[in-house]
Amino acid sequence: MTDPARTPDPQRPALAYGTAAAAYDRGRPGYPREAVEWLLGSRPLSVLELGAGTGKLTELMVELGHDVFATDPDDRMLDVLSARLPEVRATVGSAEQIPVPDRSYDVVVAGQAFHWFDPETALPEIARVLRPEGRIALLWNIRDERIPWVRRLGRLLGTHDSTTEGLVDAVDESAMFSAIDTREFRHWHVVDRETVQDLALSSSTIASLEPVEREAKVAEVLDFYDDYGRGMDGMQLPYSAVGYRATLLPHAVVPVTPEPEEVAVELPGEEAAEPESDVDAMIRMTTDTAERLPRVVTDTDDGPDTEVILIDFR
Repeated sequence: MTDPARTPDPQRPALAYGTAAAAYDRGRPGYPREAVEWLLGSRPLSVLELGAGTGKLTELMVELGHDVFATDPDDRMLDVLSARLPEVRATVGSAEQIPVPDRSYDVVVAGQAFHWFDPETALPEIARVLRPEGRIALLWNIRDERIPWVRRLGRLLGTHDSTTEGLVDAVDESAMFSAIDTREFRHWHVVDRETVQDLALSSSTIASLEPVEREAKVAEVLDFYDDYGRGMDGMQLPYSAVGYRATLLPHAVVPVTPEPEEVAVELPGEEAAEPESDVDAMIRMTTDTAERLPRVVTDTDDGPDTEVILIDFR
């Protein structure tokens, strides 16, 4: 019996991935290290990742020394990410309503995700959370379907991973970012008889099918592998990791709004309310945003002048 909570929503195809999060993690290719180095550079940055999925790109960015805050609209994908990278802050959130303050990050990254965003809403949000001279960095793994047998496999899986044509036009048309730099990095993804089925299940086209249709399509992919694969040696799929990066233009930087001074108003017969302390404000800001953010507590055992913020990552 199909669990209604796990049935893909045809109106939100991006969330179909969550129904097969483990398969997505096993079957999808990773990203070449040199592609991420080109996107982000060698200096450690504060990175906001949108559409982080199961953390394939997150893991590499962390290995390169960047401080990453991962978001994804599907908590089932983040379950896999958090199991792999328990030290990484992660929360449910969308590109259209990013759960972080203004001017918070050096770079906003999306791997295999920007095409799911509503650019009219998402790009102003991305501009809002970027610091001056911050960057947007986008990355896709694209199958090289110039090879006939790869093209045939692509028809079975769905053609959405075979081109980046038009995917970043909205960034250029927004006039919020500099001219876009792009670079391509070729690499191989090895699948075997098991993981080629995971690759099929990770396709939104297949994941959104009814169970009987989905099983039939996976069987087609498996038959294809049996014809073209190399048994225990697996099948080498050619990919290109295509990266795009652009810098936030000065006119698109969100201006700093000075905090209004708090005025305590004392009503007759009542004591005036004390202004919110910096510590209380930080606690509220952190706990208001999303469920996966670390819980913040305060330790005041040493007196009022030595208040310390502690972050509990449990």
